[in-house]
Amino acid sequence: MEKLLIKDLPQEERPRERLLSNGVEYLSNEDLIAIILKTGFKNVSVKSLSNKLLNEVGSIYALRNITINKLLNIKGIGKVKAIELIAALELGKRVYYSKKIEYKKLDNAEKIYEYFKSYFINKKQEHFFCLYLDTKNNLIDKKLLFIGTLNKSIVHPREIFKEAYLLSASNIICVHNHPSGDVNPSKEDIKFTNNLVEIGMLQGIPILDHIIIGNDTYYSFFKNNNI
Repeated sequence: MEKLLIKDLPQEERPRERLLSNGVEYLSNEDLIAIILKTGFKNVSVKSLSNKLLNEVGSIYALRNITINKLLNIKGIGKVKAIELIAALELGKRVYYSKKIEYKKLDNAEKIYEYFKSYFINKKQEHFFCLYLDTKNNLIDKKLLFIGTLNKSIVHPREIFKEAYLLSASNIICVHNHPSGDVNPSKEDIKFTNNLVEIGMLQGIPILDHIIIGNDTYYSFFKNNNI
């Protein structure tokens, strides 16, 4: 089956050349996807395939949660193209979410909420993070420790404190989301947090706060005097 390559396109339509001459910010979403896909398929150019992909998913935003299987259902996208596109999307997410927190000193829940709120958009499962801090509450590292079910994350304190020891952390802040959008802590959240606080006191690594993030708001155990 003959494939149409980017190099087969007229010079002025080649995304790679336009990127080099004009800069990546001048490329359309279609152009960027074409660079990743590399080739089209029989009688269909790679730019046409890119446009077809965008039309199939509905918008560039919808690519955030695209799956391998959905990509494979689009004519012209085989396993290799699907894998490379998924990998590129995941890399972009990791680059974005690994940026340094603007406020290196994590001294209130609002700062943490502002950093994490966009990460939890459209997440259908609970994601549980721990922020590991030094003696001055400067961030050492953040760890995604568990991904749970729709309304429950299964977290073991051993894993939380193991990472603290490995990082030589002095304090811990826990952060997780409620996919339902309701940030009120469940009985399990309260019991688990109280348990963590007790263990932290025994281990000499205090739990400073546990923050639950929902729809455009958050709940702080510390601010509500529950820690």
